[in-house]
Amino acid sequence: MKFKGLMLMLVMSFVLVFAAACGNNNGGNNAGNNEGTDENAGGEASGQLVISGSSAMQPLVAAAAEQFMEENPNADIQVQAGGSGTGLSQVSEGAVEIGNSDVFAEEKEGIPADELVDHKVAVVGMTAAVHPEVGVEDLSKEDLIKIFTGEVTNWKEVGGADQEITLVNRPDSSGTRATFVKFGLDGATPAEGITEDSSNTVKKIISETPGAIGYLAFSYFTDDSVTKLSIDGVEASDENVQKGEFPIWAYEHSYTKGEPEGLAKTFLDYLMSDEVQNNIVPEQGYIAASKMEVERDAEGNQK
Repeated sequence: MKFKGLMLMLVMSFVLVFAAACGNNNGGNNAGNNEGTDENAGGEASGQLVISGSSAMQPLVAAAAEQFMEENPNADIQVQAGGSGTGLSQVSEGAVEIGNSDVFAEEKEGIPADELVDHKVAVVGMTAAVHPEVGVEDLSKEDLIKIFTGEVTNWKEVGGADQEITLVNRPDSSGTRATFVKFGLDGATPAEGITEDSSNTVKKIISETPGAIGYLAFSYFTDDSVTKLSIDGVEASDENVQKGEFPIWAYEHSYTKGEPEGLAKTFLDYLMSDEVQNNIVPEQGYIAASKMEVERDAEGNQK
């Protein structure tokens, strides 16, 4: 009897300890598991992730990454610019896990598009930006092409101030440039001018250079340091892009080499979550892809 009583007490003690341990684990999962990497189990994401590419897309991804890291302190996400060509090249080479681009991978020569997986995160509208003293707020597409190809060299020729026009371009690797040339200039090659790698620098140069004109994503028009132009009388707005009435827009792509895994997959899932799509995307000046009333393919055909 004594032996049976002792065994019963040991079994009861084991049950109590096990129950207490389970209770602690459940409480830990509700609060977030600092050591976990499986978001499906309620754990906290961790690890390092480097993202590069489109500078037009950088503000959006950086804002999402900042909030993601606040929620997951053990995750370190670096968002670099450099242009869409850089992002596509680096992700295809395996130098980064995510490459951001304003253009389809199929549009970039030398990129093995068949090896990459496209994640359309958002839509970006773009338009011409001018120095505030130019005196022009709307241009016909015809005049826009003449300005960027060097046929028109003074703003007075298109109803503006008597100022020489200074062109500010992005490099050939830039997705912003590719989109603007394709849909704003109907494929015409811009004349020589100032060339800058970053949209932030382009905005700064335009704001400081009388007579300057360049092109920027809508998200960069946050103050009155540069003037956002309408085209053919159509305002450069999210609503007009969504309806297909304003022509200069592109998908914001996050490409991975093959299907994403680990932190890359977790972060891409976060980018497509309602939290990001309904809040961060519009706050940063972008359009949720799901809100578009028109679509485009890699050839630029709109339907």
